[in-house]
Amino acid sequence: MEKEPLVLAIDCGTQSVRAMVFDTFGTLLAKQQIALQAYISPQPGWAEQQPDYFWQQLSTACQQLWQKYPEYQSQISGLALTCQRGSVVFLDQQGIPLRTAILWLDQRRATQLLPLPGYLKCGLGLLGLSSTLTYLQSKAQANWVRQYQPEIWNKTAYVVYLSGYLLYKLTGEWVDSTGAMVGYLPFDYKRLQWAKTGSWRWSLAGITTQQLSTLYEPGALLGHLSPQAAKAIGLKVGLPVFAAASDKACEVLGAGALASEVACLSYGTTATINTIQQKYVEPIRFIPPYPAAIPKAYNTEIMVYRGFWMVSWFKREFGKEEQLRAKELGVPAEKLFDELLAKSPPGAMGLTLQPYWSPALKQPFGKGAIIGFGDVHTRAHLYRAIVEGLAYALRAGKEQMEARSGTAIKSIRVSGGGAQSDAVLQLTADIFDLPVKRPHTVETSGLGAAINAYVGLGVYSTYTEAVSAMTRHDKSFLPHTENVKLYNALYGKVYKKMFGRLRPLYKNIQQITGYPSY
Repeated sequence: MEKEPLVLAIDCGTQSVRAMVFDTFGTLLAKQQIALQAYISPQPGWAEQQPDYFWQQLSTACQQLWQKYPEYQSQISGLALTCQRGSVVFLDQQGIPLRTAILWLDQRRATQLLPLPGYLKCGLGLLGLSSTLTYLQSKAQANWVRQYQPEIWNKTAYVVYLSGYLLYKLTGEWVDSTGAMVGYLPFDYKRLQWAKTGSWRWSLAGITTQQLSTLYEPGALLGHLSPQAAKAIGLKVGLPVFAAASDKACEVLGAGALASEVACLSYGTTATINTIQQKYVEPIRFIPPYPAAIPKAYNTEIMVYRGFWMVSWFKREFGKEEQLRAKELGVPAEKLFDELLAKSPPGAMGLTLQPYWSPALKQPFGKGAIIGFGDVHTRAHLYRAIVEGLAYALRAGKEQMEARSGTAIKSIRVSGGGAQSDAVLQLTADIFDLPVKRPHTVETSGLGAAINAYVGLGVYSTYTEAVSAMTRHDKSFLPHTENVKLYNALYGKVYKKMFGRLRPLYKNIQQITGYPSY
């Protein structure tokens, strides 16, 4: 009998790289994960990494995968790559990196900005968007390199995202997916393609068309595995490589959230709420939606910058007991935190968290606040307040998206590390007052890339067909009426009023200490 075609999905995130084998039913058959040194920071606020470091770790993950699961190696019919967003690599004419990659976490700013056309300055001034454009220019990595490392900029033949660099290493071609375009390159988010000649977007960073990758829609054939790459990752030469999308976009697809009334929450290091829209809808005025992991579609994303990173912080500072027990039991420490939620009632006895969240380019001052009343010294209340605060922030994002799109969200899918907790998902259902479903695999980003590959291979003719066959739900959570009443009151009467009342204090802190406004 002919063996079933399998696909390799590679997920190169911020904290780890994962090589995964999926079958046509969306079953995760094999996985190898390697932790990454997320970044190096030569100066405060900088976040960099050697581009080849990612390629080496990706190759190692694949080779270790075949060592553990040799039976799948010969069955791989195609592969797709999903990747962290917004990390930029500068290369010379031979494709050799000229410097470390500047990662999406980086906070440096350029100060010597390119002059903009007069008509653009005038128009943006009338709309009150001059400061927004200045922000975009200052954040564009190419402007910083041009200003501070002109000798490198003069040698730069290619400016690509990390996804484009890794795809070059795989195929030998300068290609990338429209679904990976999130950052400060001249991309037209409405047309889902590089900006037209003469567009103001080319004025932001002074990049030319010759320096950019050729873009293809998700599911399209990008090229074939080169001899060098085939040897590095342990697969046959000429294997087809298909376009996927960014990690967050692939999460939405892998969670099965194709309908616009279904929202996907990502409880990862950075938490997000996302919907797929067939029409161009700005989730916040003048802030574009991002490209989806399916062709000609958009993700209306709102981000909580310090998402489940806050849980990592809690684990590091207060979770030593759970870490020791988890090591003995062979389970993640986060699973044991459910016991803490059980010890703290909804509302955390009045302890409230305002996370540092950034739904727009102009982020609020400060890093967040914790306000407490009553017994605030127990770890249980602190942990519950962290999780509730994240859910409140994402609920605010949901309401913003509903107002902008005119579409009511009727159900929630949750992915990411935080989705492994039943207690967290029940809390989410209560705060949103909506049914919550957990996908059958935590690796929704990898599954989304696998769906792209199977559509590219022609195993499925449409994304609707592929999602129907390859996604399902592990467990559902319905809201508890009494908890909904309490959370609605706390959300409306406390959480939504917190930032407005605290903002003057944040401004005072910034003025007194000189703390940066980013």
